[in-house]
Amino acid sequence: MNLKTVLILLVLALATIFALVCVLLTRGVKPATCEPQSLSSQKGEHSDQSLVFADLTPEEMKQVVTYLQENLGVPLVDASQANPSDNCIYYVDVQLPTKAEALGFLDRGGRRPPRQALAVVYFGNQPDPNVTEYVVGPLPKPTTHRDVTVRKYGGKLPYHRRPVTEKEYKDIDRFVYQEFSKAPGLLRECCDYDETNFATLTSVPRGFQSGDRATWFVLFQNVNGSGFYLHPVGLEVLVNHSSLDASQWRISKVFYNGQYYEDMEQLETEFIQGHVKEVKVKKVQPDEEFGSMRPRAAPMAPGPLQYEPRGPRYSIQNNHVIFQSWSFAFGMDVNTGPRLFDIKFNGERIVYELSLQEALAVYGSNCPGGMVTRYMDASFGIGKSAFELVRGVDCPYTATYVDRHYLVESETPKLNKNSLCIFEQDTSVPLRRHYSNLQSLYYGGLTKYALVLRAISTLINYDYVWDFIFYQNGAIEVKIHATGYISSSFLYGTGTEHGSQVGEHTLGTIHNHFINYKVDLDVGGTKNSLVAHDMTFDTVQAPWSPEHQIQRPRLTKKVLDTEDKAVFPLHSKIPRYIHFTTNRENKWGHQRGYRIQIVSFAGDHLPEASSMERSISWGRYKLAVTKRKEEEPTSTSIYNQNDPWTPTVAFADFIDNETIVNEDLVAWISVGFLHVPHTEDIPNTVTVGNGVGFFLRPYNYFDEDPSVHSPDSIYFRSDQDPSMCEVHPVACLSKTASCSPALPAFTYNGFRNQTGP
Repeated sequence: MNLKTVLILLVLALATIFALVCVLLTRGVKPATCEPQSLSSQKGEHSDQSLVFADLTPEEMKQVVTYLQENLGVPLVDASQANPSDNCIYYVDVQLPTKAEALGFLDRGGRRPPRQALAVVYFGNQPDPNVTEYVVGPLPKPTTHRDVTVRKYGGKLPYHRRPVTEKEYKDIDRFVYQEFSKAPGLLRECCDYDETNFATLTSVPRGFQSGDRATWFVLFQNVNGSGFYLHPVGLEVLVNHSSLDASQWRISKVFYNGQYYEDMEQLETEFIQGHVKEVKVKKVQPDEEFGSMRPRAAPMAPGPLQYEPRGPRYSIQNNHVIFQSWSFAFGMDVNTGPRLFDIKFNGERIVYELSLQEALAVYGSNCPGGMVTRYMDASFGIGKSAFELVRGVDCPYTATYVDRHYLVESETPKLNKNSLCIFEQDTSVPLRRHYSNLQSLYYGGLTKYALVLRAISTLINYDYVWDFIFYQNGAIEVKIHATGYISSSFLYGTGTEHGSQVGEHTLGTIHNHFINYKVDLDVGGTKNSLVAHDMTFDTVQAPWSPEHQIQRPRLTKKVLDTEDKAVFPLHSKIPRYIHFTTNRENKWGHQRGYRIQIVSFAGDHLPEASSMERSISWGRYKLAVTKRKEEEPTSTSIYNQNDPWTPTVAFADFIDNETIVNEDLVAWISVGFLHVPHTEDIPNTVTVGNGVGFFLRPYNYFDEDPSVHSPDSIYFRSDQDPSMCEVHPVACLSKTASCSPALPAFTYNGFRNQTGP
């Protein structure tokens, strides 16, 4: 072996040793933590102007309670302990300024509107019990209050319209369980009843006419750690709790396995005499799989993780969010849930208010509780029911989580920790792209990154996912997904005419979901008109060959100049391009506009012949555009639920054929879907296919797609090297994403202050 060969082998050996040392030294070394970046792509700055829309702070809530206790001149009982015959504060929330006041401050340098609260008080301890609403202010140190009930609703609020408190539900449960002692034989035989293994579920509305307060309660097995909603026992009781004295409450009717009885005593008597066909319901065991959400497979490798290699590209200050060209203020109404204000793109206001109004569910069944139920969820508190979100499941792990405080049925504020989340997501589809292989060779594209604000409300059995999504092309998407447990009835007789059998004794009952939103668009200012564009076919002769005809599409245009022309019944044809316009034009001479595009497959809400239909008359329309009025702030009321026969707010009255040309306009948008439960709804309804919503899309508002200014745009030609970072930034991802996200420790506090079985 010559010297040259020896030297070559020596060099190779040394290189191998060096490589091994490097591997050993770097083994187990954690990648560098991702460093946050400056938010240079953002347009705009935070300011405290957004606080004009801010929810109340806990300290403000306490100050309002103290003020009312000292100045109403009547004894106030803590609502968590109050009987119907007591006076109590039901809830306290922010009282927003009028739009004129807010815009005067935001746009014209006017004075900041005074900070005020809305307080709802139950007056049960007086000769004329009623519900009264007060505006209390100024905050943080209130000195005055004024009764606004008559001004808002045209009269006093009768006491029977009040939402049922948690204390009243507990008292009803106590009363019902006492009544069960009158039918020990049947309950023991059918259900192994031991005074602890039943759970009740309310139905609504509570009767057939104004003044009624009689509720059907459906009985289920009280299953620990699983959804009791899937385990009906066949028993339902109608409780008349209209009296303010609980000792006067009575069971008006009993339903068991398809038969009706006057009370529990009659049911027991008929059972003893052999006239009741009881059904033995198997007691749910702790390891029961039916309806359980416990995993049935061992964990595998973790799934894909979304994270920001250089930290969030959005910023949040107080209640204000900035994301690239977008900015907006956010909040959470205790009753109606998430709402956004002052939504701007490139500093121009697009939407003044975008808010959830109501979530309605109309059920059908051959059991009484199911056949009467029309849940108007705002009366149950969509906002207060937005509980803590679970990292990595409800929202991306690295999302920003925001706490909310509420004062409902208590004299002290409650915290729903991490009940809103905000995150940027890669939707995994291009926002736009083109590959050219004609004339010239190039590629251009833009990833569809979007900012999402999300809350999830758990309203008894259902969980609603509320999303507000902001895209780089100036579009906004509003979407709602439904998941959670279906509500069920006991299966007997012709039950499957009203749904599907999903368990041994379980009927998944047919129901419609309806969601209503308020969209106060301000396109180029507050003076807007509603314009419809669509198409038709004209038959014309071919100019170059007159003996032949062409069916040529033609654009149709129409200004909808009155409210009556701007309402579109649920199943009617709606113009495919319907948009708010301003008299201002873009550079090509088009009126600048924003289009409303609805994605929905709702069933019917209720026939108009129904005595309670006016209370949900917003459900008649997929879209209704009205002239904006301060005295028409919401499409419904929490008081409609318990008196739908004389609705406190009837949306149908908003439509009175006023002119809507060059006016401040509001779009009321209803979306929904018919749900026929099926076996795949067990244990939970899935979000796939159960999402509806709408888009607000620019329509000649800009001179070109504003996403051309996105720093995420990609473009390269055939004569360029796309692997070079300066040509194609995505080529740098291997380096950019080599860091490790600084993940916060997983925590969850969602069970604090909650009462379990």
